[in-house]
Amino acid sequence: MNLTPVQIAPDSAQLPEVLDLIRRSFAYMEGRIDPPSSMHRLTVADLAAAATNGEIWAIGAPVVACVVLTPKADAFYIGKLSVDAAQRGTGLARVLIDLAAKRAAVRGLKALELQVRVELTENQATFRALGFTQTDATAHLGFDRPTSLTMQREI
Repeated sequence: MNLTPVQIAPDSAQLPEVLDLIRRSFAYMEGRIDPPSSMHRLTVADLAAAATNGEIWAIGAPVVACVVLTPKADAFYIGKLSVDAAQRGTGLARVLIDLAAKRAAVRGLKALELQVRVELTENQATFRALGFTQTDATAHLGFDRPTSLTMQREI
């Protein structure tokens, strides 16, 4: 399998495959996080818009890892980082995060940013191992406690 990330175009026939990977990769969160993941509302049209306004990168055919990169004022926001369960622990998330850092630098952005749910301590540990530090804690609408942690990695 070719492990080189490829950029997914807004009209790519792989968008449904990317959406399926995201849904499978986030399924384990069901019942663990509150409120439920936004991936339940994610559509192929949303991914096409994300590829137009930012970048989507994927590894493999079929797709075994992907990430959605959205430019912000001074950072690339990393969303929906997904790795197929059978490929976890093989370094694919690191490949995509390193790619995100390179793409951010090309755009003149100073950092990578992401959000991780408070309940997902194993994901927090993974992002710390990838060089991220917590910069904030936020609550989803209607919650009086933090539900997400914002993490950043300087470029």
